[in-house]
This record gives sequence, structure tokens and C-alpha cells, in this order.
Amino acid sequence: MRGIIGAALLATAALCMIEPAHSEGDRAKAAAERLQQYRDLPKFSAAGPAFDARSCMKGKSILGIPVSSANPFTKNIYIAMTNAAKKVGFTFREWENQGQPSQWVQGMDYATNNKFNLIDLLGGTDPKVLAPQVQKATSAGIKVIASHYSGFEQPLPDYISGAVPIDYLKSGQLLADWAIWKTDAKVNALVIVSTEVYSTESMINGIKADFDQNCPGCKYKIVNAPVPEWSTKIQPTVQSALQADPSINYIIPIYDSMSQFVVPAITITGKKDSVKIATFNGTPFVLGFVQQGSVEMDIGENLDWIGHAIMDAEMRILCGLEPVKDPKIPFYIFDSSNAANAGKPPQLSVGYGDAYLAGYARQWKLEK
Repeated sequence: MRGIIGAALLATAALCMIEPAHSEGDRAKAAAERLQQYRDLPKFSAAGPAFDARSCMKGKSILGIPVSSANPFTKNIYIAMTNAAKKVGFTFREWENQGQPSQWVQGMDYATNNKFNLIDLLGGTDPKVLAPQVQKATSAGIKVIASHYSGFEQPLPDYISGAVPIDYLKSGQLLADWAIWKTDAKVNALVIVSTEVYSTESMINGIKADFDQNCPGCKYKIVNAPVPEWSTKIQPTVQSALQADPSINYIIPIYDSMSQFVVPAITITGKKDSVKIATFNGTPFVLGFVQQGSVEMDIGENLDWIGHAIMDAEMRILCGLEPVKDPKIPFYIFDSSNAANAGKPPQLSVGYGDAYLAGYARQWKLEK
């Protein structure tokens, strides 16, 4: 009996010396591994089989209605889509507007009356507020597609023809993973969101799922800042939070343009060394913050690549091909190691490589 007890005590002591399977170090290492593929220069992946785009798109037309023509994000995607349409040889037009739903309605009516083949609703042009116009267009045989509006898992109205989604859930997971990695799984984060933006729900779900599954000991608090209130609400909210809880070590503004109001709050509270910023979008002025060291990480999207991917998906629909479920739009993490590649000052769609240009030329059989 004494031998059995002694053996048991030795076994217990040995177990105590072994690092737990889910130690903080293990969690941080696993997060770094999940991030790695997004730190490598993006490679082109086809969303479907190659097709003769020039032949099937001959005589067809697409009208694009952005959430606002004043938004540089959607404006530059439409520049890319215009250039892609010129390469293929068909008509693409943007319906200029200032973000008013009444102007979206006018664009829908214009497209229907002028018999466009497809209407692209980009970046927040909400199909739910255009239900009668969408139904009228689809009844006339026009395809209506919501692009860069929803996450893969988010439901859309059944009266639209389809969507070109973005993996917003994954972007949220990557933001959480970055904080887990950089803090050795000792995260105390303030997450800033804008819940009126449809994609926000998907990003929040990604952040929550990643922290809850991969770092249950991590702490985070989510606060809402509606887009019109960014300039008045974000900075005082961050300052108050940092003063109330000195252990906060990450601010995660889910859309990177919020960072312009987060950076001053961190500076004023004297937290530049202890509080870091991780964010999403790859907006050039924020990549400038990364170069300067005031933002630690920004998950970038190449807007020119996005424009080509949306065009690829919408041409496939008009050509009677299988609809694209995943447009294969990559994310690329910018930090101090590679932010200079975006240009000085940073430029839109710079720093991601150009693998997609030859890739889409092959997909559309333009190399003849």
C-alpha cells in the first residue's frame, strides 16, 4: 500500500511540473499560428472555373449604386470595376449619390427603365430599404446583387438575386487572435463597434467566438459608437475607459477610420507604451499610423482586388455560371514589419502584390 501511495504522489508531482495543455503560452502560440497565413503576401485563388468573359458579357451592362459616392472606399472599388469592365468589353456605370436612400431609389428606377442586366448594391446600400424597387427590377429580369455588405453567414432578403460577401467573421477572429498573441493571452480589450452597419454583427460574432473559444480568461468590453458620432463619442469613451481601468491593454476599433479618434485618447492618457491598437480595413491614413507606430496592426483589404472579385462574381451570374459563395478576397496584416510596402505616404491597394491581375486575366480568358 505504501508503495502504491508513493507512486501516486510521484505521479502527481510529475503532473504538476508539466505545463497545462491550455496554458497562456499555448494559447498565444496557437493564435500566432492562426495569424500566419494572413501575414504572408496574398496569393490568387480562383472562385470558380475559367470562362470566356468577353464572349458572354458582350452587350451586357451593370449599374452600380454605392452606399455613397463620397465614400473613398466604395469609390475606389468602383474605379476597379470600371477598369475591369473595360478590359472585358462591356458597360459598367456608377449611379452617383450622396448616401440618401431616395437617391438609391432613383438609381434603381434608372436601371430598371434602361434595362441594365444587373444592379450592384455596394458597401451598405441596403436592399431592405429598397424592397419594392428590387422586386420590380427582378420581375423585369434584372439581377440585383448586394456586394461587400454582409458576412458569409449573414442572412439576406430572399427577394434579391444574390450577394458577394466578405468574411467579416474571420476579420473579427483575427483581431482577437492578434491581441491574444501579443499579450500572451492576457487580453483586456475595449472593442469599439458601430451596430447600425450590417457587417458589424458578423465581426462582433467573430471576436466573441475567438475569445470565448481560444482565450476564456481574456477580458473584453464592447461599446457602440454610431458612425455619425465617431468624432464626438470615441475619444472621450476611450479616455474614460483607460482612466477607469488602467489594466486595459488593447483597443480594437473594428473599422480602422475610428482610429483617428482612438490615437489621441491613448496619447492624452499617457498609455502609448501599454495600450495598443488592432483594427481592420487598410485605409491609407491608418497605414500611415502603423508606419508611425501609433497603430500596431491593421488588417488590409486591397480595394482593386475587391473590385475585380465582385466583377468576377457578377459576370458569372450574368453568364449563367454557378454563383460564387466565396469570392476569395484575401486579408493581409500590416504591422511595423511591412507597412512601408504600402508606400510613403501609403496608397490605396499598394503593398498587397499583384498576383490577382494575372489571375483574373486567366479566369476571364483574356490572355489570347
